[in-house]
Amino acid sequence: MPDEQLVVARTWHPWRWVIAVATLIVVGQFLHGFVTNPGWDWGTFAQYFTAASVMSALWLTIQLTFWGTLIGFAIGIGLAVARLSDNPVLQVISWFYIWAFRSIPLIVQLLFWFNIAYLYRTLSLGIPFGPSFFRFDVNNVISGSTAAIIGLALHQAAYSAEIVRAGIISVDQGQLEAAAALGIPKRREFFKIVLPQAMRGILPNAANEVISLFKGTSIVSVMAIAELFYQVQVIYGRNGRVVPLLMVATVWYIILTSVLSIVQFYVERHYAKGAVRNIPLTPIQQIRHKLANVTFAPRGATR
Repeated sequence: MPDEQLVVARTWHPWRWVIAVATLIVVGQFLHGFVTNPGWDWGTFAQYFTAASVMSALWLTIQLTFWGTLIGFAIGIGLAVARLSDNPVLQVISWFYIWAFRSIPLIVQLLFWFNIAYLYRTLSLGIPFGPSFFRFDVNNVISGSTAAIIGLALHQAAYSAEIVRAGIISVDQGQLEAAAALGIPKRREFFKIVLPQAMRGILPNAANEVISLFKGTSIVSVMAIAELFYQVQVIYGRNGRVVPLLMVATVWYIILTSVLSIVQFYVERHYAKGAVRNIPLTPIQQIRHKLANVTFAPRGATR
């Protein structure tokens, strides 16, 4: 029999279909209850989802995440470079910083900075162990939001330092030796050889840290700062609608986490150039590719 006429028998997997159907039934039941259960109180959810107080708290949460990430990773890069340097003083200081801030719980750090005025009532700028030129009142300089940003940033710096250091040391040392043999300057070597390769290892973990920090901002509610979770608590403390108000916070966390995940995908895709033969397709490109491969039978044709 010619090869063209051979028919390959399909392998049947009945248990796959049984498990799939059972899973769909469970999901369907959950969704049905999600829609019809009056306890979810979707009317209250819709009322407060875009309320002015919630949007203001959401904006504060975004600001805390942005500044905590920006300052934290800036300090973390400096700590990573210091730990990889040949200076033993910088190595010890950076190691001690990372060890200390990873050991102390975040809530303790936040409360410490929130109550820093008990230790230092004034801050001064001047010559070390000498006269000061400027003096500031700590209560006027470090507000609740500032204390939260400082605590989040310093805590984030310890973790980002290890992420950056792991990405840098993951670069093959042979490439650095080749760059040195070619006489490539250190600055160009770092930005053209080390950084593009290190970013592939840094980005997934860094994005995960940013998402964790975004959700972790809810812990500043212990400082009575009106971020998203604290504001939701205030509202359901007044009207008693706990579940729909928690869903307001949950949905906003999901939306912004999804946005961060999309940004992560495109940044990782950018740094994948030169490392893989085929750049991963974006979701839109995948849809277009599948539609382009769809073939339709000509009109009037019969099977």
